[in-house]
Amino acid sequence: MSKFGMYAKFTAKPGGREALAAILLEAAAAAETVSECELYIVNLSESEPDVLWVTEVWSNAEAHAASLNDEATRATIQRAMPLIAGVEPIPLVPLGGKGLAFGAKDA
Repeated sequence: MSKFGMYAKFTAKPGGREALAAILLEAAAAAETVSECELYIVNLSESEPDVLWVTEVWSNAEAHAASLNDEATRATIQRAMPLIAGVEPIPLVPLGGKGLAFGAKDA
């Protein structure tokens, strides 16, 4: 089964980027206890003042999908929604690199 990755571009409503970043960082902290979430990094765009990027790697696509149905995750999403002007997800298939562990079954 292949790993699942995503770059998600979050465009905050004007003036909402810091508050949205705080919520996304809370989600990153919560992901520390989810073994299927291997990477969750919140990034600020240097060139777009209302944009944040989230970089995610999951053990598989099913684990990512299941996380979106988690009650705590759904509550976090509801808190973030009023701050979001748009989201552009870019799904990926991670192949490897520094920081990603791949077992024989992942290759």
